Amino acid sequence: MASVKLERIIEKMKLENLTPELDISKIKITQPDINRPALQVAGYFEHFEATRLQIIGFVEYTYMESLPRERQEEIYTRILSCDIPAFVFCRELKPNELFTKIAIENNVPILMTKKATSAFMAEIIRWLNVKLAPCISVHGVLVDIFGEGVLITGESGIGKSEAALELIKRGHRLVTDDAVEIRKVSDDTLVGSAPDITKHFIELRGIGIVDVKMLFGVSSVRDTQTIDLVIRLEDWDKEKEYDRLGLEEEYTEYLGNKVACHNIPIRPGRNLAVICESAAINHRQKKMGYNAAQELYRRVQESLLRKREEDEDD
Repeated sequence: MASVKLERIIEKMKLENLTPELDISKIKITQPDINRPALQVAGYFEHFEATRLQIIGFVEYTYMESLPRERQEEIYTRILSCDIPAFVFCRELKPNELFTKIAIENNVPILMTKKATSAFMAEIIRWLNVKLAPCISVHGVLVDIFGEGVLITGESGIGKSEAALELIKRGHRLVTDDAVEIRKVSDDTLVGSAPDITKHFIELRGIGIVDVKMLFGVSSVRDTQTIDLVIRLEDWDKEKEYDRLGLEEEYTEYLGNKVACHNIPIRPGRNLAVICESAAINHRQKKMGYNAAQELYRRVQESLLRKREEDEDD
């Protein structure tokens, strides 16, 4: 199961640890959802998701402070005895001494942020959704072409890295070469990234490893990119029928999400970089509502209709 260390969350979200005496090195977050324990503070513990990060906003804080001390001790003891990874207080709100004391006794870290509650919740959920998303690794090259994430796949040695290098020379950006980590961040979105060990490197047979960031500058790389199109390279087979119109969209599937896919046959003389560029632009044009294949089909149909009408008039 994917997980994120609490220490990493503190670093990323710039949180202040109000209980530094506690050892948080082994605490991990395993789900992207968070919880605002307003009902629990009021005494309702049915369906309490204790394993989530607990977020305290201004409303929960003022209610907690308004409770009599006996009630505070009862509620705090019950909440903090659960297996909670951490409490986060927003808007620089600080818990009272009783809450802090019971939290330390139960080894529950207390964190604090300057951010407003809604803004912090949106940011932490978005970040955790990416970090904890289902992930697979596939063999290929991921390039950002005109803002479209194009995943180039195919057998080893077919020319994926060479095509990516030419695309980089033409001003596009490399995300990863050889190994692509794909995360499903939603039912519609797949995000690709590079393993830390091979980030910004590209392998060229006969030359070796090339550091794209050092050679072409920071504008030639990016860390992550949504996957909008898959281009599958394959050796040219003269016996095989290839799609020449593109009226019917083909798809491939990763982690249950469908992605538009083109099978591109490779033979000497074909400029792979230009083909990838054209495929990316064409895909972007389709998303904007224009399909060249359908436009050609419409023109042919209109031409046939006019000819039929002219024959009937004669």
